[in-house]
Amino acid sequence: MVAFHRLLGTADEIAALAARALEESGARQIHDLGSGQGGPQADVLAALRRRPNLESVTITLSDLYPSPEAAAACADVAGLSYRPEPLDAAAPGPLPPGLRTMICSLHHLRPEAARAVLGDAARARQPFLAYEISDNGAPAALWWTAIPAAALLVPFVTLWVRPLSLLQLALTYLLPLLPLCIGWDGAVSNLRTYGLADLDELLGEVPCEGYRWEKGTLGSGPSKRLYLLGLPEA
Repeated sequence: MVAFHRLLGTADEIAALAARALEESGARQIHDLGSGQGGPQADVLAALRRRPNLESVTITLSDLYPSPEAAAACADVAGLSYRPEPLDAAAPGPLPPGLRTMICSLHHLRPEAARAVLGDAARARQPFLAYEISDNGAPAALWWTAIPAAALLVPFVTLWVRPLSLLQLALTYLLPLLPLCIGWDGAVSNLRTYGLADLDELLGEVPCEGYRWEKGTLGSGPSKRLYLLGLPEA
């Protein structure tokens, strides 16, 4: 997944959105929810720390099912850590002040859980950023086209994956199960992504007093990305 993010150049986009939230709120800590294997967060942190006044930003990853492998990888990156205990994004409990992010993970939540995530950030008056690499804008009848598209792209992207095992090579080029599985996962994820109208529906039941939401898309054509930014008002 990191290789896909690098191919799309998402780290700089995410960093630009996160920088806005950090600068407006004064926060220098990011709490990433639903982190899974970590995604592009190491690259996002590097991009943020290149910006003036954001050199001290740190990111803490978390997940309901923490990844020991991802946690071990974080140990090699200054300012990046992985919370070892499980954390439910929909009911995180008290978190230290900071920007809460969900990078390509909001679509994994059912509407009631997604509302809980958004509502908790608003009630705590902490900035929030969700980012998806699809805006779910294509006609639903074309959902299946993502499978062959990804299957053709995966063998090319695999060349940039590190570390790369012999098993990955075999399942990509000799018996191409990985391209098909990744294509299927991408197609289903796209179908489940909350589009702009879906976000309006979610936010309609989220308390917004003293808090403002901004949503939009980035890019054009089939590679449009979607974001939702929440900021406490002064």
